[in-house]
Amino acid sequence: MAAQSLSATSVIRSEYKQFNPNKPSRNTLRPNKTLQSQWLGTISRSNFSHQSSNPRPFLRKRPCINATISFSLPTANPDRVEATEKIPKWSSTAIKSFAMAELEARKIKSANTGTEALIMGILNEGTNFASTYLRAYGITLSKVRDEILKLFGQPEFFFYSPEHPPLTEAAQKALDWAVDEKLKSGGKGEITTAHILLGVWQQKESGYQILTALGFNDERAKELESIISDPRFVGE
Repeated sequence: MAAQSLSATSVIRSEYKQFNPNKPSRNTLRPNKTLQSQWLGTISRSNFSHQSSNPRPFLRKRPCINATISFSLPTANPDRVEATEKIPKWSSTAIKSFAMAELEARKIKSANTGTEALIMGILNEGTNFASTYLRAYGITLSKVRDEILKLFGQPEFFFYSPEHPPLTEAAQKALDWAVDEKLKSGGKGEITTAHILLGVWQQKESGYQILTALGFNDERAKELESIISDPRFVGE
């Protein structure tokens, strides 16, 4: 019995040594040849080939996904929705800041996106002009969060914000003020985060209180307004 096992092993090893993957095998199917099987019947080479041009022929193709990106921000004025070609466009950083504002509202477990969240969104985005201006006067994202905690207190532990917290009335007015201010100034260019920041300042709401607590005042607001009103201001 042992002899039979040993001889079988030696045969397997000898065949293994003689195998060369680069050398064509005698049993390789040639073109226009078929494979006979007592279980499967006759299989054509056209249906069974190891030289298929598609390395993954059996993977299901995934459907294409169409994503829609909004290049505008919410407005309370329905006339602006119908006449979008007459309204200046929002800058890409302003749109990103708004998205970050919704995220920050969810982080503090707020049911709405308020003016304080718009400030956090501007600072979170970080590359826009308004965030640079605020940081120059020592107003950072962490300081704003601390002031929000002082103003509103600790959020409820088991409360979860909606995926897109709706704007508060003051936050919506701040965005509309930014659009109106850009239309009044005329000229070309986009609506920037600086317009949003000034819109928050005009509302005299929670965002205004937080900015005031961190040293922002009317003088700095006028300075920011004069900068973005200058024709040499290139935007964000």
